[in-house]
Amino acid sequence: VGDATSSIQMQRGLSAVNLATPSIGGTMNIITDPTALQAGGSFKQELGSGAFMKSTANYNTGLLADKVAFSATLVRKTGEGIVDRAWTDSWAYYFGAAYAINSDNRFELYAIGAPQRHGQSLYKQNIAAYDSAYAKTVDGFDEGAIDKFTEHEDGQLYNENVSGVSSDYDGEQYWYMYGEGGLFGGGLQERHDPDFLNERENYFHKPLVNLNHYLNLSEKMRLSSILYWSGGSGGGTGTYGDILWDYSGPSRVVDYDGTIAINRSDKTRKDADKDLGVSNAILRNSINRQSTIGLISKLNFDMSDALKLQAGIDWRSAGIEHAREVRDLLGGTHYVDFADDNFASGKEVGLGDIIAYHNETTVDWLGGFVQGAYASGPLSAYGMGGVSSIAYTYDDHFAANFIENELGELVEQNNYVEADAIITTQFKGGAMYDITDGISVFGNFGIVEKPPIMDNVIYFDGTVASDPANEKFVSSEAGVSYSSGLGAVKVSAYSTDWKDRNLTKSVTSGQGDSGDTDVIFLTGIDQKHQGIEVEASTEVLDILRLDAIVSVGTWKFDGDADGNYQEDEFNEDGQVIGQMTTPYTYALDGLFVGDQPQTSLALVGTVTPVKGLKLQAVYNQYDNNYSDWSPGAREYDGSDEDADREQVWEAPGYSKVDLHASYSLPISGYDVSLFGHVFNATDAVFVQDAVDHSQYNSYGDKVHAAHNAEVFLGTPRYFNV
Repeated sequence: VGDATSSIQMQRGLSAVNLATPSIGGTMNIITDPTALQAGGSFKQELGSGAFMKSTANYNTGLLADKVAFSATLVRKTGEGIVDRAWTDSWAYYFGAAYAINSDNRFELYAIGAPQRHGQSLYKQNIAAYDSAYAKTVDGFDEGAIDKFTEHEDGQLYNENVSGVSSDYDGEQYWYMYGEGGLFGGGLQERHDPDFLNERENYFHKPLVNLNHYLNLSEKMRLSSILYWSGGSGGGTGTYGDILWDYSGPSRVVDYDGTIAINRSDKTRKDADKDLGVSNAILRNSINRQSTIGLISKLNFDMSDALKLQAGIDWRSAGIEHAREVRDLLGGTHYVDFADDNFASGKEVGLGDIIAYHNETTVDWLGGFVQGAYASGPLSAYGMGGVSSIAYTYDDHFAANFIENELGELVEQNNYVEADAIITTQFKGGAMYDITDGISVFGNFGIVEKPPIMDNVIYFDGTVASDPANEKFVSSEAGVSYSSGLGAVKVSAYSTDWKDRNLTKSVTSGQGDSGDTDVIFLTGIDQKHQGIEVEASTEVLDILRLDAIVSVGTWKFDGDADGNYQEDEFNEDGQVIGQMTTPYTYALDGLFVGDQPQTSLALVGTVTPVKGLKLQAVYNQYDNNYSDWSPGAREYDGSDEDADREQVWEAPGYSKVDLHASYSLPISGYDVSLFGHVFNATDAVFVQDAVDHSQYNSYGDKVHAAHNAEVFLGTPRYFNV
């Protein structure tokens, strides 16, 4: 998007954006206006660490005959990856056209997309697996973990999700985006590299097409409408079946050559008999194919120079297909899958066939709003109200089409589930008052409801929540801004209560034929986010500008939460005769929200010593970075004495420096610029992301400490020119 953008506007907080899907934290407005671009073209070539290469070509016609304008951008990006074999292979395209029938009637057409494939490093590690010397410096780290998680030879760049395979293996792989073959398609393909396989790869193409219409109905009334289609096709890969693992490193990796040998033989990994060539384990695609059509239409009416009204609708309808496919048979001739309940003895499948699960869902959304904005003299204010309705359906293609009733008769089963429509409302408003030419005060307040997402209304197995609650946000902020010839300062304070956050937790029961996966719907999860933010800038000299941003927040869970475990109740013959509900409690009160530093500082110095040359240094510091964790991990069903209320592990604070330089060459008639960037210039080692008390990479005890967390360390020093 950035390669085709005229400008980007950012606004934090509630803002006056009035879509049916409201934003709480902030809004980004991206403008790609072909009529605003001068005639001509541009080419940009980028090179960087990890064999990164990106080529961008753009051409704009400018405004032709005061009526028509076109703009097009094409991007090609490849790289081997900074982290071990986390390669990238992608394209991107943008097309924009504008046509003015007359001064009051204009159409715009946009199309944008980025078909892309990436080798992923998806799994975090114990700190010792990346850097044992750094692990010893982390407060509270038990050095006994260093023996268990031996540092890998690749250090910080270690990738558990890739391992070697013999180049003699010539098996094809199947993946699909839009069409088969060609640059953007898929189908049967050779693997990315003959010498290794990525257990985890992501591939996706999400095109977006907009048809915009702007109509001046009168001097005071304007109608703007956007009819759009948003697609999406692709997925992510992983292992499936009885994979042979190699445990010689700090974490397990796939032994592909060993797995291929087993698949080609007549024995399983555990030396049981099987048909010759039947795959014991494979690579799979988890696919997501979606199509959304929507309409956003807004009518603007100027009551006066000071008062402006707006009313609008936001409608969208989406269909999404979820399934898994056979990606790579790993040497075998076919695989036998037992996930489809309509094939009790298993189903033989080959490359591209669906396995594991297959369902389709729909999301239908309709929203409307009215808004008023007033601006006169030193005062500007707005207020808006909106209401939305959202409805979900679910159709499971792998559930049995016929089931046996209590009389032993086969009866047809309806696998289509439709949840009741959910209604949400939002009310918000704000005002700004200019005390003097350089001093303004402002405030915003909103009460916004957010519907629970599909997974919290209809779970992946078709379970419907009995009474899904809307998530509620009560948000307010106030601040003051000051500007003069010396610089500018803005100070704001915010408070947001996030009430009834919806989460689910899957559990396995021992009832039924072989233990079933059921679901706990967690309700009453409340969070309180409060903080202060300061932004300041000044030009010390004509050639020196300084900027600073400070954000200090306190984000905690407010109170405990409850969950209802809905499970099937069986009779003596193993038949479902109803449902049982078991309540659970979750010890959350006072625990910090994880996965985001709550305190941050940015200092920026920009120097322009000579015409065309700009040098910039950016210093970032982050603290109060609590590790990610799931409220479901704090479940207890006895007395409060059984509850785990220990605070989640706080990762060490860290800082890093980025350096940027640009120079516009003094070449008459052309705009030629050189850029250079060095990220993490001091090559600092730090914990960027962490998960508390890892299920897979803990040292062993039950304390919430550094040696029990799994992490991603920050990327070492890298460059782009």
